[in-house]
Amino acid sequence: MSTSTAKSWNKPALFCVALMAVAAMAAFLNNKQSAPDVTFHGIHGEKITSNSLRGKVVMVNFWATSCTTCVAEMPEMIDTYNKYKGQGLEFVAVAMKYDPANYVLNFAETRQLPFKVALDVTGEAAKAYGDVALTPTTFVLDKQGKILKRYVGKPEFAELHKLLEKAIAG
Repeated sequence: MSTSTAKSWNKPALFCVALMAVAAMAAFLNNKQSAPDVTFHGIHGEKITSNSLRGKVVMVNFWATSCTTCVAEMPEMIDTYNKYKGQGLEFVAVAMKYDPANYVLNFAETRQLPFKVALDVTGEAAKAYGDVALTPTTFVLDKQGKILKRYVGKPEFAELHKLLEKAIAG
């Protein structure tokens, strides 16, 4: 920006722009976005619909067998699911479309994943959830299907557990 352009901006105008940006962000954060209405296709042929998940707190985890962070976080995801499943937590691990189905099935069986595992063979689910491209990406949904939080990368599990406890109690 040239100095003449910079001088044409005055402090009140900049303050107003900043204030509008803060207000827009606050409105976005206060209005929870609904999770998309998708049907996940489980590795055993079952269909998992968004409607069938209503009434439960849900974690939707986009992952891949080739993702080292995904593989590394999976034991903690299993522990989290086992800790909260009796209180109404549902978990859907959605393998990315580039992940071969036989790799996903083998991973789920050898690691004895206790939650639902789905294949996103067309990429529809990742697209519906905002064009998820980075793995792992995890969404936490409340009982009404609203997105409470999106984690890109491995979550901080103590903070995640607090969020789950609050959502389950609510």
